[in-house]
Amino acid sequence: MDNRDEIIRTQLEVIGELINNSMRRVGDDFFGAPAPKAEKTPEKPDPQKPAAPAKPAAAPDKAKAEAGPEPPEDIDALKAELNSYIGLPGIKREVNNLINMATVHRMRQQHGLPTVDMSLHMVFTGNPGTGKTMIARLMARIYRSLGILSKGQLVEVDRSGLVAGYVGQTAAKTAEAIEKAKGGVLFIDEAYSLSSSENQNDFGQEAIDTLLKAMEDNREDLVVIVAGYDKLMDDFVHSNPGLESRFNRYLHFDDYSVDEMVEIYKMQLKKGKYTLDEAAESAVKDYIQASKTQLISFGNARGVRNIFERTLVAQSNRLASMENVTVEQLMAITDGDINEARSGDEKLNEALKKEQELIDSTQKLIDDLQQIAPGE
Repeated sequence: MDNRDEIIRTQLEVIGELINNSMRRVGDDFFGAPAPKAEKTPEKPDPQKPAAPAKPAAAPDKAKAEAGPEPPEDIDALKAELNSYIGLPGIKREVNNLINMATVHRMRQQHGLPTVDMSLHMVFTGNPGTGKTMIARLMARIYRSLGILSKGQLVEVDRSGLVAGYVGQTAAKTAEAIEKAKGGVLFIDEAYSLSSSENQNDFGQEAIDTLLKAMEDNREDLVVIVAGYDKLMDDFVHSNPGLESRFNRYLHFDDYSVDEMVEIYKMQLKKGKYTLDEAAESAVKDYIQASKTQLISFGNARGVRNIFERTLVAQSNRLASMENVTVEQLMAITDGDINEARSGDEKLNEALKKEQELIDSTQKLIDDLQQIAPGE
């Protein structure tokens, strides 16, 4: 009975974590952030013991500042973590090269030897869900471990976190994000949106100018990583000589293969103490293959996470109608669960297609009317 309770508790924690991740999904990487630790239940006061005077609670930010930055992590442990990630062979090779270059650079400095200026700012290109945020977070920790950055935190923003709607506000908003990132990495997702507007009153360029100045002023303790689709990011970097001179290190993130995505799915199963028989594993592979082929917005590892969540819903619906559920049944994901989740996905996809067809036909009607009566 204790074993069953433990498995139920673990699975509830996994489902709770998935729900929390969905609510704060920002671009969060596939692995997500750890679930918050539960607060301890306060002890009941002892009537025989005089109450101690209450201490004023310190503000979280102040307490963190007084504690100082986290100690650097072991670089070998970080390399091992990098190599444990599923897929990403090209990224692993480039990151290891960068680690080696930075290590030798620091050694030459320590021995008073001349060094070539090494740009640590990077451009991450690739489709959504390919691990860009995950690797950006790891790079912040690696740079901290190597002594390049003083804190090693990651501050993630997009256009809305840098650009304001009125004159004079964008520079202040961008500067605020930069200030939070000092000592760590500023990760700008979909950075191309800062320069893609044709509106002359757009303030994206003001954010870029502020960013370039900060990169120069804080080059000893700030790393900026910009990310987005390949072609759009290439246009973005080459749209401004300042950007072009500061970003000369590109890391391309390939889409995950179907087999790699199946391994990601199985990794989540293992984490939540679920099991998958041969028939169910085959169903998962078919589900992922179909989603990758048919859904434009599948999103690589993010798509796998969605499939995993839908699978848990299907399993929960099946088990809720049963009596005397065993530990083995609580753990088992069946091919029926996979097919039920896939069926719901296909119905949603069909509804979205019909909605798009309606939008397209409406737009065509508008275009035809404008041809008949231009300007009216």
